[in-house]
Parts: sequence; C-alpha cells; structure tokens
Amino acid sequence: MRPQGSPAELERRRRRAIHLLSEGQPPVEVARRVGVDRRSVRRWKAAYKKRGERGIKAQVHPGPTKKLDDEGRAGLVHVLKGGAMACGYPTDLWTCSRVTAVIQKRFGVSYNVTHTWRVLRSLVWSPQKPQRRAVEASPREKNQWLRETWERAKKKPTD
Repeated sequence: MRPQGSPAELERRRRRAIHLLSEGQPPVEVARRVGVDRRSVRRWKAAYKKRGERGIKAQVHPGPTKKLDDEGRAGLVHVLKGGAMACGYPTDLWTCSRVTAVIQKRFGVSYNVTHTWRVLRSLVWSPQKPQRRAVEASPREKNQWLRETWERAKKKPTD
C-alpha cells in the first residue's frame, strides 16, 4: 500500500531518515522517529548507498500515455470548430457518438463514447443544446404573439 503524503513529503521523510542514519542513529530508532517500519529505513539506506540522491528521490508517476497526443487534440479542436456538417453529417450538432467516429476516422484512435466525453471536457468543450426556434418566425410576429395570444393564455395576466 502506498504511504500517505505527496511525493515531496515522502522524499523529505526519506531524506530525514538518511540524515539521522548519517548521524549514527540505528535503523530501529530512525524508523521510530520518522514513523515507518524499520525495513523501510533499511531499504532507503540501501537505495541511497547504491544510487545516492537518486535512490531516495520522489518518483513521478505520470499515468498512462494519451492515445490522442497534444497535436491530435489540437487537430480535433480544429475539426470540431469546422462543424459536423463539414464532416458529412446532416446537421451541425456534435454528439459524443459523432465525435468518437470522427476521432476514429481522422486520427485512427478508438475511444469509447463515454471516454470521448472526458476528452471533450479536457478540451474545455461543454454540452450545449441548440436553441429551438422556427426558421420562418420573424421577430415582429413573435412579439405580436407574445403581446396578444400569450397574455390571454397565461393564468395570471400582467398588470
């Protein structure tokens, strides 16, 4: 099980243990003062002896590599800004399924639809529904409808 603390804190603890050992403290006493098992102190001592400072340095764990690298992500943003119709879809609405298909086709990377949403979020794209409105509606007719018809349909008319 990984010990508690950030990598920097864990490294500080190992450095303190090595310092105490260099002062002549026995590993059992160092373990008690640092708050770890004596075997950990002995392991740190061996690593320090073998590799020096690098032996007790904090390890960076970057996680898995991205399937779609930074260049690919920039290309995806460019494609998304071009619109879904430019990619052959009948409407300009992007869905996760459509984005997944585009990523597979353009970049050769296979993502699950759920993970595609995570990729979009990391690119600071948010879900948005298109505003529904009739193409034929004119602002003048809309205002007239709101004044006349809507006022009669409401339960409580305005004063």
